[in-house]
Amino acid sequence: MFTQWHPDKNRALLTEVCLLTSALLVAGCASTEKHDGLSAYEADQADPYEGFNRSMYSFNLSLDKYFFKPVSDGYKFITPDFMETGVNNFFSNLKGINVVLNDVLQGKFQQSASDAGRFLTNTTIGVAGLVDVASEVGLPNNVEDFGQTLAVWGVGQGAYLVMPIMGPTTIRDGGAVIIDKAANPATYVPGSGIIEGISDRANAEGALNFINEAALDPYVFTRESFLQYRRNLINDGKNDASSYEVDVDSALQGSADAKTAKTQAAKPVPETATKLDDGAQVPIQPAELNSGSGTAFDNMLQSFEQASNKLDQLSKQRSKKRR
Repeated sequence: MFTQWHPDKNRALLTEVCLLTSALLVAGCASTEKHDGLSAYEADQADPYEGFNRSMYSFNLSLDKYFFKPVSDGYKFITPDFMETGVNNFFSNLKGINVVLNDVLQGKFQQSASDAGRFLTNTTIGVAGLVDVASEVGLPNNVEDFGQTLAVWGVGQGAYLVMPIMGPTTIRDGGAVIIDKAANPATYVPGSGIIEGISDRANAEGALNFINEAALDPYVFTRESFLQYRRNLINDGKNDASSYEVDVDSALQGSADAKTAKTQAAKPVPETATKLDDGAQVPIQPAELNSGSGTAFDNMLQSFEQASNKLDQLSKQRSKKRR
């Protein structure tokens, strides 16, 4: 009738769940207080048109719900996985021309040679980019656009904006899109933009679901994620550690503790006996956590175990009396 609680099997799982839940709560709360290492006041300054942006965000959500998502779902339903991958690789490869151009404009000449090699490899051996051969031979897929180039040249970010269909951007990045489109050969092929948009929407399904389910305020979560992503691209991933809300060392230690708990959970643990009120002898765990997560957490597990065992004993006694 009642499910038996097994701390040896469930302790590591509970530890990981608690760590993940805590991280999500901290991230959700922190996103409303700071933006990319800035104060709340500075975050408001980055989004002076929040009223308009929220309205446009809601408009885009409705448009996606009733039009783009059904089209994307239909595309995923009728298109084999290998074709989806091929279409995505094709459009990604065409952007390689723009990447090489912005590499040169930013003075990244060594990276421009690598990106040029990637584009030529995928265009020739990869059958017009349908197959990502370059990644297999060690040529990474770098992301460079004219918005990053303007940032390197010292142009300010400007206000955060949410545009219809286009989605989140900034004044700097929104203006730079014109140059990016002009450098992309797909722009001059009728209908290619529609196919690319459907492919991009299909690939974004998981991220959109995560935002809607995990974020306390999806608008704020999207804004913060976009601005931090753009900053990361501009700085080539070399961000100041002080701008992060989460202590990296603590997070790594927490992950290590969780892995240790998994290993220890597979080992036999000595048991002691306690006496319930009805006189039954029930084995319980000692008051120490193998993962070293803390006595309080172990006591909580012990309480659950004792309660579960006691309920099982009472249930068995009632079953015997009924017989």
